[in-house]
Amino acid sequence: MGWRMRGAAAAAALPLLAGCFGAPSGDGAGSGDTAAQASPGPDPIPEDCEADPAFPKREMRGAWLTTVRNIDWPSEAGLSAEEQREELRERLDGARALGLNTVFLHIRPTADAMYESELEPWARYLTGEQGGDPGYDPLEFAVAEAHERGLELHGWFNPYRVGFADPDLENLTDDHPARRNPEWLVEYGDEGYLDPGNPEVRAWVVDVVLDVVERYDIDGVHFDDYFYPYPAEGEEFDDDASFEAHGGAEDRDSWRRRNIDTLIAEVHAGIGETKPWVRFGVSPFGIWRNDASDPEGSATGGLQSYDAQYADTRAWIREETVDYIVPQLYWHRGFATADYEELVPWWSDQVAGTGVDLYIGQAAYRVGEDDWEGADALSRQLDFSRDRPEVTGDVYFSMKDLTGRASAAMDRLVEDHYPRPALPPQADGAEGVPDPVGEVTATRESDQVELRWDEVDGARSYAVYRVPGAGEDLCDLADAENLVAVVGAGGDGPRTFTDTAPADGEARYQVTVLDAYRTESAPGPASRVAGAGE
Repeated sequence: MGWRMRGAAAAAALPLLAGCFGAPSGDGAGSGDTAAQASPGPDPIPEDCEADPAFPKREMRGAWLTTVRNIDWPSEAGLSAEEQREELRERLDGARALGLNTVFLHIRPTADAMYESELEPWARYLTGEQGGDPGYDPLEFAVAEAHERGLELHGWFNPYRVGFADPDLENLTDDHPARRNPEWLVEYGDEGYLDPGNPEVRAWVVDVVLDVVERYDIDGVHFDDYFYPYPAEGEEFDDDASFEAHGGAEDRDSWRRRNIDTLIAEVHAGIGETKPWVRFGVSPFGIWRNDASDPEGSATGGLQSYDAQYADTRAWIREETVDYIVPQLYWHRGFATADYEELVPWWSDQVAGTGVDLYIGQAAYRVGEDDWEGADALSRQLDFSRDRPEVTGDVYFSMKDLTGRASAAMDRLVEDHYPRPALPPQADGAEGVPDPVGEVTATRESDQVELRWDEVDGARSYAVYRVPGAGEDLCDLADAENLVAVVGAGGDGPRTFTDTAPADGEARYQVTVLDAYRTESAPGPASRVAGAGE
């Protein structure tokens, strides 16, 4: 049964490609002062160029945009549709201004939906009432606005959390999955969770995720650290019925880990079958196990996600059932219980030699606390992790802090670590490369340069390079030193970009295409501008 069919079957039981790109073609000839290409297609950027590590060309630069309890967006429930849209535009503009390239939008906070769904009700954080229609589709709008700005949009799901007893569990709609299937719900402390040990729950969660993957043009699927709940003193997670029915001969801890392992593997496989360019990642608690419990653990002394939440993150890395991992390393350098300088190398060792990317979850929300003072509070974290080649990006919690309490720290971080834009990480499985752009025209007008080129079928975004001088070396495009912008694709008419800080002297501009896999094309023909006043 296909994923959509299984989803339909599960719903009924409640109270029970990427575009194909041809090889580069055309003569690549430009006009005016653009040099003509003699070969049938433009030459690609050479693979043997010496790139400057100070200017990484591909890097995850992300922020979590949280909707639960209206932390980041919308700022409060009950805003009009236009007020919500305007706030979201502001959040995305803020992300782009900080040099970020990805937003992780919280679209399923409590087994409900920040998007139009036939499976789960509208989240209450939109209108103030679960099931309340906001009058537009927030996810559809968010994807379009993010892509227009050259940003990626990853859909962030909580797989099991249903919310707090008050007000969430007390106000579930009649069509909420936990209301229609009360046997799925486990109340733990003052919260409710869907039971990870129930195979019907797992099938439901997979179908909910894949329904979004099929219907929306998202770039990724993201889970955070909520699997089995964080321990609450004096509480027991009552999964006796599902353990008796499905536990077999396993001990309960191993069975719980297997439940989560299976969910992760099925989501990953389903995405690969549906849209293989959509990347799947998880942001677990920052400690897998301490070395006092396991000799392969880290030299730390904090809560262990392997034992407390039954999240065997290391197994997901080794089995490559995730495309990327974002451990939440929300501790400063030198913190005895969980030292950032211990955990970054430990996680780096876990991904080494695998196909899993490592990004670090950064605690922007802690800026201003003890040991997080000063404008370099975040930059000094990256000063350390940048020396580990396995670390290929960072994600910040959360968006409002980047423009609020951590704004000065982010200004310093951008100055120290994000002097140029960065392309997003590439998805596995691409075949071929996108077609290049044709003619690019560059016109200097006063203190800026206007670029224009025609859209390329299947383009996801465009990378714009500016190289000072009269040279022609394509290795100038091998790192991000000369990358000035990532421009979104789509829309009517040609693409345009305004360089508001052009070189004073002669310069050449070249544009490349990124497809849905984030594969970069050969550069289009160069367009040259003379120096200012020449």
